[in-house]
Amino acid sequence: MEIRDNTSEKINRSGYGSSISVDNVQALAFEELKDIPIRYVRPEIESEEVLTDKSLQVPVIDFSKLFVLGKPGYEDELANLHVACRDWGFFQLINHGVSELMNEMKKVTEEFFKLPLEEKMKYAQIPGIIEGYGQAFVVSEDQKLDWGDMLYLVPLPINQRNMRFWPQNPYSFTKTFDQYSNELNGVSNELFKFMSINLGMEPDAISRLYENCIQSIRMNYYPSCHVADKVLGLASHSDQTGLTLLVQVNEVQGLQIKKNSKWVPIKPIPRSIIVNIGDIMEIMSNGEYRTIEHRVTVNLEKERLSIAAFHTPGLEVKIGPLSELGKEKTAKYKTINVEDYLRLSISNKLDGKSLIEQMKIQE
Repeated sequence: MEIRDNTSEKINRSGYGSSISVDNVQALAFEELKDIPIRYVRPEIESEEVLTDKSLQVPVIDFSKLFVLGKPGYEDELANLHVACRDWGFFQLINHGVSELMNEMKKVTEEFFKLPLEEKMKYAQIPGIIEGYGQAFVVSEDQKLDWGDMLYLVPLPINQRNMRFWPQNPYSFTKTFDQYSNELNGVSNELFKFMSINLGMEPDAISRLYENCIQSIRMNYYPSCHVADKVLGLASHSDQTGLTLLVQVNEVQGLQIKKNSKWVPIKPIPRSIIVNIGDIMEIMSNGEYRTIEHRVTVNLEKERLSIAAFHTPGLEVKIGPLSELGKEKTAKYKTINVEDYLRLSISNKLDGKSLIEQMKIQE
């Protein structure tokens, strides 16, 4: 992996693409329409199998066991993390130390989405900018739409913050969001160190590429729907970033991962952070760690809220298989500038693992 010497570069977000403006889903749900707009209806999900075996769940990683080398449980938990990243691409992180702050972030997120629509629209997306209140990855006038709204912000790097989209209501949002951003960035950096060790590299091999991390945080609101079995809160996709840290705001489930061609519902552990490997990590590890498709279903009676924090290397980085993995290993993925990668990811609709497939080197 190469690093370019241009750390002073600015992020020109208007050059990466944007999402076409669509109707507010929360408002549509409030109208209790007998027939929802056809663009939200997804007939294909009726034929897809969802496992009901509750014994099949993603691995659980105890963060507290990883901080002291030689401490009882350290080696086992490190090995468990490796298996989770390699075989699942998803795991639940417990004892991470940010539970109190998570509760504050959950509170301001719920308060924001309870605001009247005209208040939320003060922070609506504008043409050419992906940040703000609205939807993402809507790239054509006829594509299927997700049954959900979002508030999408980019808190890191700090000097790139666009405060025009940061809500002033609730009053405590800015302070809480700033602290939450920093804490989750710290958690992700620690995870990168343990992943580097598991991949046979120096502990900072991955984390140093995230020194100027581009962190984006998406707060999601998925309204209930009287035809919940015909819509999706978020279409099937793999995350196109490096590492995602997801927190469920309320008790309504909906996240599902695709394991062995079947959908497996995730039952969040209270106070846990759900972590998943993104496309960039699959590329960096040269396929050792695999990103996984996931989607969000909608509840018949209750809304669901979640907060997802995405972490991408800084603009000075070129995304490709890490050279530290060993020159004897043939690269399975292309190398690309972060800027070009971001443009590619934002300009595509969510469609399974389509982006990672584009990045593979065809044999």
